[in-house]
Amino acid sequence: MVPVTADPLPRARPLAAGPGARAARRHESRLLFSARPALWALLRAGALAGPVRRVPRLGWLVTDPILARRLLTDHTSTSLLGEGGVGHLWAQVLGDWVLEIFDGPGHADLRARSRDLFTKATSQELVSRVLAPRLGRAGAELAGGGELDVADLSRVLVGRMVADLLGMDRGDDDAAFRALFATGERLAAIALGSTASTHLDPADVTAARAIVDELTVGVADGFATAPPDRLLGRCRELGLNLRETTGLAALLTVAGTETAASAMARTVALLADTGQHRRLGDDRSEELVEAAVREGLRVSTPAPMIGRHVTADIALGPARLRAGDRVLVLTHVADNAAGGFDVDRPYDPRTRHLWFGAGRHQCLGAALARAEITALLETLLDTGRGWRVVRRRYGRRVLIPSYAELTIAAD
Repeated sequence: MVPVTADPLPRARPLAAGPGARAARRHESRLLFSARPALWALLRAGALAGPVRRVPRLGWLVTDPILARRLLTDHTSTSLLGEGGVGHLWAQVLGDWVLEIFDGPGHADLRARSRDLFTKATSQELVSRVLAPRLGRAGAELAGGGELDVADLSRVLVGRMVADLLGMDRGDDDAAFRALFATGERLAAIALGSTASTHLDPADVTAARAIVDELTVGVADGFATAPPDRLLGRCRELGLNLRETTGLAALLTVAGTETAASAMARTVALLADTGQHRRLGDDRSEELVEAAVREGLRVSTPAPMIGRHVTADIALGPARLRAGDRVLVLTHVADNAAGGFDVDRPYDPRTRHLWFGAGRHQCLGAALARAEITALLETLLDTGRGWRVVRRRYGRRVLIPSYAELTIAAD
């Protein structure tokens, strides 16, 4: 048995006060409830359950940020590949080869050789090349007195990025990128009922495979011709075969569509609801913009929980987890324990990008997500007028809590 204990936590800053902060928390709560009422209830209960607690049917819940990180970085006693892990779920759709690249030496090798695809520098270059023209048009619309649906824009931007990474030629029509995003959304929705079990119904497996075929219809051509600095070209250079590349492309699309779009729109809403967009407008420093992006990701935590399968007995704080147990790390609870949205909040080592996961399974596209959110905020700030929310609708029955509409206008 491997002991894992919690260090004393530094004292958390108090929750942000005032009507703006209360409004921001209220909208986030409603958004979570609208997306998945059961998830909202689980997160509420998890916040009261203590650092580690066993719950019938669900397994262990972990809400302490330090214990969460230690569990997620313990690759000898936990895995993604058994019941409760995302690898177990997707292997049923894509095949057993997923087991090799999701964990173990194959996964480590793949990450090591593909890491330079999504560095801070390459991510900024990608965003500038792929998204800057569309962002420029959006900024002009807002500056000219028009309204801008940031939720729709975020879906279009992410769709454009996915198309570029997968070598798809979708022209310049927003409708094509909305459709691509919606396809990824439909595939992600297959996991909606997997909180209590990652065993999929055969009908869901069949439906998921059909969506994968639809989503990856152009991968074969891209795999043959894409340059090495594109995702498909890099997969070819790494020695993956076409089947593996097709599956990996589908997985990256699922992992990087809804989460990125959700964080983009919710960060814009959090800044408007708390009034802190004016703080950014007064101080356009790189450090403060980075802090706003970090806070938006922390408070929204688009992937609100992460599942693991326990492969060997482990001591986690006061709990003793046994081989075969399943664990849900409630990242949303762990991240939000630090307090409300505050662009002046100092760096908190307890969370330290926990919204992207931790260890060798931390989100490969983390730098790209930050670059996308940064580019959107800078576009809005470049109007020089601030913004206010004029209409919003919360997404219903979606895997990743998000806005269906978030229409803003210049102040």
